[in-house]
Amino acid sequence: MRKHPQYYIVDAEALPDIFLKVAEAKRLLETGEAHTVNEAAGQVGISRSAFYKYKDSVRPFNDMLNGRIINVQILLKNEPGVLSAVLNRFAQCGANILTINQSIPAGGGAVVSVGAETSGLVMTTEEMLEQVAAEAGVVRCEILGG
Repeated sequence: MRKHPQYYIVDAEALPDIFLKVAEAKRLLETGEAHTVNEAAGQVGISRSAFYKYKDSVRPFNDMLNGRIINVQILLKNEPGVLSAVLNRFAQCGANILTINQSIPAGGGAVVSVGAETSGLVMTTEEMLEQVAAEAGVVRCEILGG
């Protein structure tokens, strides 16, 4: 039995229709165009059992990053090198920084918001946040969303 799922990028035209129909049924449910699985399955022409069989395995490519991008807010002391050390810690943990937004330092500290892609983490998100919080000059580190 596999411990980690394997993913492939496949042109939609190469997929059997059932996979495309399951993805469409999921979209109908997410957008509210269908209120029940039975309704969504009926609209796309598949059985409920087919929907349930594949629903966790099929998703559009643009959804693949869902749950892998986190937003972290960090309060840093206004000292040279603190932000650099924090960003290096993210990299050492395997996170890819997507966005950085830092406020102007006031009262000896600055708030930094970091958006990071976490699919390459070599540890759990919680462990990474603990390591970031332990960096010298970090006053507070909390996840805002992901």
